[in-house]
Amino acid sequence: MVTLDEVKQSPIVQQYMDIGNKYIGTIGAIEHNVKHAELVAFLCYDILKTLGYSQRVAELGAIAGYLHDIGNLINRYGHGLSGSIIAFKILFNMKMKPDEISTIIGAIGNHEEHANGNPVNPVAAALILADKSHVHNSRVRKRETSLFTPRDRVNYAVSSSKILIDPIERVISLKMDIDTDVCSVMEYFEIFLTKMLMSRRAAEHLECEFELIINDSRLL
Repeated sequence: MVTLDEVKQSPIVQQYMDIGNKYIGTIGAIEHNVKHAELVAFLCYDILKTLGYSQRVAELGAIAGYLHDIGNLINRYGHGLSGSIIAFKILFNMKMKPDEISTIIGAIGNHEEHANGNPVNPVAAALILADKSHVHNSRVRKRETSLFTPRDRVNYAVSSSKILIDPIERVISLKMDIDTDVCSVMEYFEIFLTKMLMSRRAAEHLECEFELIINDSRLL
């Protein structure tokens, strides 16, 4: 069986991810680097394993999480769909089983909110939750704050963001701390409302409730 470690060690995967992150940097997008890929992979695995899915399903989630942004190599917009095609070719050449490939590319192709992404399977649901939870000041590329986009400013304001999973009560919580001197909670919702609604649908697919907690106050 193809493992996450094998995927991470692929020179093609590393080059595609690095080049894609550099490409989107030219349009001012936040970091979508290997650190982001590794965190999303870890969170996907953790969500699925904690909720009782098998070791293999959790690993497929980790692989999907690691590869989910590889489509940035082609274009930031629609990168979920292009990324799923790139991932298909890579995993096919690694001789992954067709049913496992379909699970992964279905997840990658459905993780974008602007492309009408949906939690089509448990791996896709975990990927949506993992990816949308990674809002943090470390993702803002170094430049003058006067040049920040609204998305830069929201990320810059977040000092802590983490997913908490209660497998007994079936609750998935996104808990974050926001510096309201940098960005108001309302600004967060203006930028990320569609992400949060998508996260709620993903949690429901996993038979869980989704809640958003900002500065210790529950907002969803």
